[in-house]
Amino acid sequence: MSATLGIIRQKIHCSPGRAVGVLLAAMLSFITASASFAQEPIPDGPAPAPWGPSGDKRKNTTTVERAKTKGGVRLVALLTGDGQQIEQGIVWRVFKAPRSGKAKLVMESREASPLLKLPPGDYTVNAAFGRANLTRKITIKPDGPPFEPFVLNAGGLRVSAMINGKLAAPGSVTYSIFTDDRDDVEGNTAIITGAKPNLIIRLNSGIYRIVSLYGDANAKIETDVTVEAGKLTETTVTHTGGKATFKLVTRTGGEAMPDTRWTIQTDDGETVKESVGALPTHVLAPGDYQVTASSGGHLFQNKFSIKDGDNISVEVLMTNAADDGDDHVSSGATTIAPTTGVAPMDFKNP
Repeated sequence: MSATLGIIRQKIHCSPGRAVGVLLAAMLSFITASASFAQEPIPDGPAPAPWGPSGDKRKNTTTVERAKTKGGVRLVALLTGDGQQIEQGIVWRVFKAPRSGKAKLVMESREASPLLKLPPGDYTVNAAFGRANLTRKITIKPDGPPFEPFVLNAGGLRVSAMINGKLAAPGSVTYSIFTDDRDDVEGNTAIITGAKPNLIIRLNSGIYRIVSLYGDANAKIETDVTVEAGKLTETTVTHTGGKATFKLVTRTGGEAMPDTRWTIQTDDGETVKESVGALPTHVLAPGDYQVTASSGGHLFQNKFSIKDGDNISVEVLMTNAADDGDDHVSSGATTIAPTTGVAPMDFKNP
């Protein structure tokens, strides 16, 4: 258009009479060209709002012409409703619901935005992003929309664990994540179990219950966290507990008896751990306990206490059998030097 106007200005200087005619002709030609351009087909692509990419990201968006999406649909995963598109880590599963029986998996894709070229009909699509997911039905038809956006409303959760003021040593703490189904009479549903600290877990936005376990007995912490869509939620759990090693001996300081069965109970009789072995070691929450050793058809008992940060050895003497009617128990626990702290590891996100 600027080039056309430049030519018009030059002709006005040459001849005022002719310039008027040339100007009218040029304007008519421009209006005709504009009307003709408006009738050209506009390529299909993600709408700029509310879920289309914005700014520089829109330059990297593939524009798909209508002719290429006819009879199909392109799936688009969105982190939040404001249009933050998920470009990696998404898994798509498409099922065809039969008239009877189980739904059939017809396609699985790890592309960020796959194009479905399937026969017209009703389908069920699951979009999974880590532990966050969304399942809903779509209808593919020749004249249907070329795009199907899936808003997952997903966020991230990172749990850190501290022991004695330092980051927990690798392998010492695991945690589980449960849904906060307060209206569910059957209790909360486990989303992930045995997770390691400092990993980012992708979840749908909502309230979750975190159960963190130090060791393999009863040194655990429970807390609720709220995950927000499009954000990383970080929470730190601080554990308390002490380590106890158990041995069944014929005399104080003697060799541990093999193949011993152990039952550890709280002072009020609640069983917190059962194990088998000559020298089992368990992390226990601070408190008072009673341990029972079973060997050769006899039961031997001892009582002990443990405090936060302790590392103790609990000996159970075979001189007093619990099943012979004697109420006596063997001597108390023997304390050994506390363990040294473990230097924190340089954790990195997966």
